[in-house]
This record gives sequence, C-alpha cells and structure tokens, in this order.
Amino acid sequence: MKEWLVAAGLLSLLAAMLVISLLAGRVWLPVGEVWQGLWAPHGDLAAAIVMQLRLPRAVLAVEVGAALGLSGAVLQGVTRNPLAEPGLLGVSAGAALGAVLAIYFGLATHFAAAAPMAGLVGALLSSMLTFALGSGGGTITLVLAGAAVSALAAAGISLALNLAPNPYAAYEIMTWLMGSLADRSWLDVVLVSPFILLGAALLVASARALNALALGEAQAQSLGINLRVLYALAVFGTALSVGAATAVTGAVGFIGLVAPHLVRPLVGHQPSRVLLPAALAGALLLLLADMATRLIQIGSELKLGVLTSLIGTPFFFWLVVRLRKMAP
Repeated sequence: MKEWLVAAGLLSLLAAMLVISLLAGRVWLPVGEVWQGLWAPHGDLAAAIVMQLRLPRAVLAVEVGAALGLSGAVLQGVTRNPLAEPGLLGVSAGAALGAVLAIYFGLATHFAAAAPMAGLVGALLSSMLTFALGSGGGTITLVLAGAAVSALAAAGISLALNLAPNPYAAYEIMTWLMGSLADRSWLDVVLVSPFILLGAALLVASARALNALALGEAQAQSLGINLRVLYALAVFGTALSVGAATAVTGAVGFIGLVAPHLVRPLVGHQPSRVLLPAALAGALLLLLADMATRLIQIGSELKLGVLTSLIGTPFFFWLVVRLRKMAP
C-alpha cells in the first residue's frame, strides 16, 4: 500500500509539472491564450508551439525518464549493486554507436528517422552480445560482459569522431552525444513508444524474480527462479526501453542511477516495490531537467545530458561516501 501512495503522489506531481512544461520556455505562454488557441477553429501561434514543439518534447521526457528509472531499479535488483544503472550492460553505448554511425555515413541527413532506427539496432545488437557473453556465469560475468561491450562501442564512437569526413559531421556527432530533447517531433514519439512500452513490460515481468534474487542466487534457484530467464528479461527489457530512449535523446546519464535511490527510502528495499515509483521519479527528474535547459539562459540551449551529469555527479559522490561508511 505504501508504494501506491508514493506512486500516486509522484504521478500528481508529474501531471502538474507536465502542464507547466507546456507553458515554460524562453517565451512563457499565457494559460488563457493557449487554452483559447487549442479550441480555435484554425488554432494560433501559442497552440502551435504547444502541440507541435513542447508537447512531443514533454511526452518524450516522460517516456525516456520512466524507461531510465525503471531499468535502473531492475538492474540494481539483478546485480544487487546500488551503483548499477542502464549503461552497465552496454545498451546505451551500443545505441549511441548506432546513431553515430548513421550520422557518420550521412544517413541522418537524408532520412530523419535514420539515427533513432540505427540506435535501436545498435542497442539490440549490443544487448545480444552482452547476453551471449555473460549468460551462465552469474551477475558478475554479466556485468563484465556489459563493460566489455561498452568499451567496444566507446572505441567505435571515438573512431568515428577521429575519422569524421568533415567538421560538420564531427559537430553533429558531438552534439548528439551530449543528449537533448530539442527539436524532437511526434515522429520520434511514434517511433520509440512501442519499444519503450515493450521493454518496460519485460522489466516489470521480472519483479517477482527480483524479490527472490534479493535472498541470493542459490536461494532464488531453490524457489524455482530461472536466473537465465531473469537475466534475459533484464538485458532485453533494458535494450528495448533504454536503447529506444538513447536512440532519440542521445546520452542522458544518472537518471537511472538516481531515481531508484530517491524512492527506495519511501517504499522499502523490496525490489518489486521500487519499480513503479522509480519509473515515475525518473520521468519527473528528466522532465524537470528538460525544463531547466530551456529556462537557463546562457546563450545556446544547455544540453540535457550535460545538465543531468552536472546534477547527478555530486549525488554519485555522496552515494559512494555513504556506502563506504556503511561498509563493515
């Protein structure tokens, strides 16, 4: 019951922030003008800004943040590591490499959805490689396989930057890697939503097994939990949801790490209870971060991935210090 109360509170706050995000920006839109424009026969400028620019951006922020928060909670439960986050399995790096290759070869200039689609392919291929290398060896082997795949993808990204055919391509790659929701459209929402929803369903399906795994791998197996199936759900659920998210937004860090830790003291440490609140907290955090990128005026718009890293890094340091103090 406690987790449902927390979830209800987070959902209410998320709904309020979603409405505010439609009005917030370098130019604030009056509520009355937007409301009248939405019901006007041919609309007006305020309604067009909301419906074509800010609403798809807000929807993507909610979807991507929820995917990151949910996958972070699942991966922390699977690895029993409080520092685990979606990039742990190489999915984010694989998605980034796929999108970077689409930019490098010029596909993104001829086909708007080329980078997101290539990112999805990269995420799925990297997750398959991680699972093939790490399955059967326990969580430590799975994490090591993810680290190896991440390193391989990072090397590919560096190589693409090194061999960029022109300065414009290098600039586009660097800009994409910093992460952003600017200029995203309903096409992006339609493209990634099915993958995020399917991935989230796989992650939620692991809830019962996560509770058993909290007792230990041997105890979970004695309770009838198939660890290979659990790892597959975690890896491919993360690949679909976070891979799709990364393919559209670029690299956005720390949301998947921070969100579960924010809600865990409120709902308890049973893994299944953390999943829904962590997803809502991730959606709220990313929506607030995207609003901040629009409101902080420092010339060009601050990139979303840069802001989340600046905010998340101090939290990461605090978490490491806290874990050191709790260590025996």
